[in-house]
Amino acid sequence: MQADSTARRPPVMEDVARLAGVSHQTVSRVLNKHPHVSVQTRERVEKAIADLGYRRNTAARSLVTRRSQTIGVLGSGMSEYGPANVLLGVQQAARHKGYSVSMASLSNVTPAAIRDALEHFMLQSVDGIVVIVPHEAMFRSLRTIRIAVPLVAVGFGVDEGLSIAAVDQRMGASLAVQHLVDLGHTAIAHVSGPPDWIDAAARIDGWRHTLVEAGLPATSLIRGDWSAESGYRAGLELAVGRTATALFAANDQMALGALRAFDEAGLRVPEDISVVGYDDQPEAAYFVPPLTTVNQGFKELGGRCMQMLLSEMASESNPGGGGSSAASVVNPVLVVRSSTARPRE
Repeated sequence: MQADSTARRPPVMEDVARLAGVSHQTVSRVLNKHPHVSVQTRERVEKAIADLGYRRNTAARSLVTRRSQTIGVLGSGMSEYGPANVLLGVQQAARHKGYSVSMASLSNVTPAAIRDALEHFMLQSVDGIVVIVPHEAMFRSLRTIRIAVPLVAVGFGVDEGLSIAAVDQRMGASLAVQHLVDLGHTAIAHVSGPPDWIDAAARIDGWRHTLVEAGLPATSLIRGDWSAESGYRAGLELAVGRTATALFAANDQMALGALRAFDEAGLRVPEDISVVGYDDQPEAAYFVPPLTTVNQGFKELGGRCMQMLLSEMASESNPGGGGSSAASVVNPVLVVRSSTARPRE
């Protein structure tokens, strides 16, 4: 009769413990990824969970812990490669820590829209919030908002009152440009992202600063919009002028467009002009030629976000999202492939 009763109801933690031959506390430690559980015991518990089809009762757990095990992620520009992969990195890190993600994407970055999205998260009782901040307007609004849960903003720079997890975009641009300088290039153009994007502005600063430090002119700046089409137009412009021997594109998509333009103009890459991109998207290694680019480390960035959130959640002195500031910065890495070489004599 007991077996029939168990079969008719969803399995509970006591059933898992009974089947695995361990205590209720041991099952709890396995579920919470506690480090002090032997490999053999963990495997036995995990097998019992799989055999029974056990699912944790998150509602009951929330009543005990007063945690929803959910974080909110607010973003804009999510169709672009960078923000989309920041989101992916955060989702992976959250899942690894046992959290689910509630996502809100803004089509218009206005103070009212940001406040509405944050209020929506609070109604869901999220434990913390990550804001993916590509636009300066988002930063300005966040400075004026105080909420009752930890908040981490993903963007470059340290801002008083906000906790920031970021990739050092200036460093990434500097790595790209310095690589070209070291190869002997003295005329290095830059096709940038939109001027209201924080990352785009930081990459312009890195390009300009590195050229000035090398005693070279920083005059060949072409505004793009992240699209391959804008990179194509920039490439055609550079092909006509023939003033640059190298191009640093602010993302791989614009670099792709420039490669197409140079090919149509009869310019060989890297023999006639070198090209460096940014992002190291998976397709970059299969461009023609394979693209030298900058890897931002999105997976590590997502982990940093979760570490900061968990640290603030655990801190009894944490006063809320707007009351403290900290910074965790990921250093990007230059990936050298076949699209760069020394300039022709």
